Amino acid sequence: MSVEFDSCTYRYRRGPVVLDGFSFRFPPGRTVLLGPNGAGKTTLLTLGSSSLKPRSGVVTFAGLRTGRRSELRDYRRQVGWLPQQVTPVAGMSCREQVAYAGWLKGMPRAAAWAAAVPALDRVGLAKKADQQTGSLSGGQLRRVGVAQTLVHSSRLVLMDEPTAGLDPAQRTTFRRVVEQLAEVADVIVSTHQTEDLWEVYDHVVVLADGRVHFTGTVAEFHAVAPVDAAPGRVAEAAYAAVLGGGEDW
Repeated sequence: MSVEFDSCTYRYRRGPVVLDGFSFRFPPGRTVLLGPNGAGKTTLLTLGSSSLKPRSGVVTFAGLRTGRRSELRDYRRQVGWLPQQVTPVAGMSCREQVAYAGWLKGMPRAAAWAAAVPALDRVGLAKKADQQTGSLSGGQLRRVGVAQTLVHSSRLVLMDEPTAGLDPAQRTTFRRVVEQLAEVADVIVSTHQTEDLWEVYDHVVVLADGRVHFTGTVAEFHAVAPVDAAPGRVAEAAYAAVLGGGEDW
């Protein structure tokens, strides 16, 4: 199972409509959501996390709807969310911030506290469990954000540009995390970078101008590229082909 959007419309106050009657069911497994800046990726995932509610339409996961107050708490327990910006909580250590995220998702305090260190260990930060989050580098703080999505055993994990600010070693750690997550949860990761982690994912979805322009396996996506695409740049060529050559993006 995965998250489904049915006739969803959303616009920000005083802004244009970002999604207009958007309907799409994400495939199960590991999906990379690709698209240019302004495509609607962040809005879509934020709706999926329930941090935003559509002006009309329905968001569903595991039979639970974000628009039903009686189901919202259970929905949020099922869904882990990593936004683009991870904010350190003043005075909290890494372990405390991760445990706090688990408590906010409905975990008992003791269970959240116990689960925080294994979650940090999965992103390579167990040795910094007692360090205050305000003293971390940007890449380390983003990994704390990933740990926050892991602590409450989500069945669906949504990540918005999670590799931004990560060095090559940290990106390798992130790949391992996604591979491990796929054993227990569906994963949707948004990016606008075609070189991001192609070997990790099962599916590709390309979003532009609030519409899905492509959905398929990674192999099917690569097959869209022109036959004369340069080695090592097949994904980039496929992306340009899906978006009509890229002139307007």
